[in-house]
Amino acid sequence: MIRFENVGLRYGVGREVLRDVSFEIAPNSFQFLSGPSGAGKTSLLQLMFLSLKPNRGLIRVFGKDTARLDSEELAELRRNIGFVFQEFRLLNHLTTFENVALPLRVQGLSEQDYRTDVKELLNWVGLGHRMHVYPPVMSGGEKQRAAIARALISRPKLLLADEPTGNVDPILARRLLRLFIELHRSGTSIVIATHDTGLMDQIQARRIVLNDGALFIYD
Repeated sequence: MIRFENVGLRYGVGREVLRDVSFEIAPNSFQFLSGPSGAGKTSLLQLMFLSLKPNRGLIRVFGKDTARLDSEELAELRRNIGFVFQEFRLLNHLTTFENVALPLRVQGLSEQDYRTDVKELLNWVGLGHRMHVYPPVMSGGEKQRAAIARALISRPKLLLADEPTGNVDPILARRLLRLFIELHRSGTSIVIATHDTGLMDQIQARRIVLNDGALFIYD
């Protein structure tokens, strides 16, 4: 699904944030991405999401060499990848329903096309009763679940989540983890970036660890 070969990334003229990173993400797999603050977790997720380009090395996504693709081809690949941002990135002037539906609206679909799917997904994440409220009156946990639903609405083959439990209490964190596990069982590959060792200890899953720009894998 994703393959990195000797990938290096730096910002400006400083030292490399990531160096000689090589790994693969298999179809229908579940893994945690961990490491200390500043280790490069978010940068690695952005490379997988194709929103960053490496300075060197090879990245293949769904079998395609991303360096050979134009912007339209990259955007088409990205539609198969969902991203849950740490800071939610919900639009305050849109309701929960409208925020979750936004990726489908961008693709040109009408509300008649997606209304049922959005309602079913909001019910699945426990927000069926909050679909007409706006982000400013939502709790942190509700915003996180809305962000997860928005990332899932296009039915991605791969879901990337950047610290999805970082702003919620331990009880809600376990509930969110169960959502990710259910999604994985339905066939989606999952990568969760987290520093929460208690969360990672709850299930048996592959761990990708970044430390000082280098990557280590524990299956």
